[in-house]
Amino acid sequence: MGSVGHALNLMLDNVANALEARQRSETKVRQFVADASHELRTPLTAIRGYTELMRMTEDFTPDGRKSLARVQSQSERMTTLVEDLLLLARLDEGQPLKLTEVDLTQLVIETVSDEKVIAPGHHWRLELPDEPLAVTGDASQLRQVLVNLLSNARKHTPPGTTVVTAVTRSADGSAAVTVTDDGGGIPAEFVDHVFSRFARADAARKGTAPTSGAGASEGTSGLGLSIVQSIMEAHGGNVEVTSRAERTEFALLLPAGAVAQPAEARGQQGDTPSS
Repeated sequence: MGSVGHALNLMLDNVANALEARQRSETKVRQFVADASHELRTPLTAIRGYTELMRMTEDFTPDGRKSLARVQSQSERMTTLVEDLLLLARLDEGQPLKLTEVDLTQLVIETVSDEKVIAPGHHWRLELPDEPLAVTGDASQLRQVLVNLLSNARKHTPPGTTVVTAVTRSADGSAAVTVTDDGGGIPAEFVDHVFSRFARADAARKGTAPTSGAGASEGTSGLGLSIVQSIMEAHGGNVEVTSRAERTEFALLLPAGAVAQPAEARGQQGDTPSS
């Protein structure tokens, strides 16, 4: 029994050491990604600035203007990728959220209005509650979640697609936002991987027509939905996806603790009887 116990202790020590080494390695990788992303922002900004300056001050042949435009578009794409990597690194580090009371209804109206301007060929619909729904969260990150979901629907569905964004309060007090489109749907074999980092469907890689939510087509990084999932987890909520032909729905769920009470309820709780 002593020999068996000693062997088990050695095995447990080896497992613990291996897990610690793995954790240290992952921490180093995350720190490297964060540092590299931070350092790349400056040269990328310089590239974009000088490119724009050259377009305004220099004369180019049509081919030269086309090449310069390509340089600018690729630098903008890389800037977006760097910003996404930096955001994911910060979320992985567990940096504290800047919690405030956020009017979720107004936030949805603003982001959908922006998408209408970008993609007038899509049909954008809103389904909102009669009263504003407020939640406690990081306003900029929640906006990023909505932007990513709506842009995902826009990029991976053809013009004429109807995208419905709905805000509801569940019976248990939690808040839900759903983004539903009637596009082609996500391939069944890819649904379980849509939230993975750099997830890209084979159709997108081959340059064929993309489908709703199917990773990233040209000009996207495949990080948008992983950012959505990380931000929702940081808020104590989660995101779910269901898809079939002509219906893809992403549902954002915020727990009751993240839903701010109505002003009337807060006022009643804050009133204390006078002595």
